[in-house]
Amino acid sequence: MNVVKQIWSWFGSIAISFVIVVFLGVFVFQSTRVSGHSMDPTLHDSQRVYVSKLSHTFHYEPNYEDIVIIDSRVDLKRTFKNDLMDSPLLSLFVRGDDKHVWIKRVIGKPGDQLELKDNQMYRNGELLNETYINEEMRANGNKKWTVPADHIFVMGDNRNNSMDSRVIGFIPIDHVLGKKLF
Repeated sequence: MNVVKQIWSWFGSIAISFVIVVFLGVFVFQSTRVSGHSMDPTLHDSQRVYVSKLSHTFHYEPNYEDIVIIDSRVDLKRTFKNDLMDSPLLSLFVRGDDKHVWIKRVIGKPGDQLELKDNQMYRNGELLNETYINEEMRANGNKKWTVPADHIFVMGDNRNNSMDSRVIGFIPIDHVLGKKLF
């Protein structure tokens, strides 16, 4: 009888710990691994970064130049189930595809007029001083965007090798899953 109580006690402790870790990973803090070279030279392939999830939990709008993790499936309506399935701990048990989670830099916020002109980025008519980019951008022509309400515009620091808002479009604020801490 004592053994059964002890096993049940251990099981309860493990279950409570599991729930706390999932809660923290979904709502507060998580680590994630960089996949690819789109954020070179700032972040490197396979580098681990730590992310605050508070901006997603409380629907904060990120700041310019913040490095954020996003759900690149911009046409998908995000649900709590998506948040759970994107949790690193639960993804160990449920085979999921995390290729939709990207790490990018915030370039534009709602209402911003963005312009790609002569291989340079302008926001609201002012040239961006982007000391973090990998190399001069090589763009095919000039383009303009106006960031809609409740969306952001993101780009990788390795502009010539990045899938970002130039390709997939504007990112809904609820698709910003967190902000890089370190």
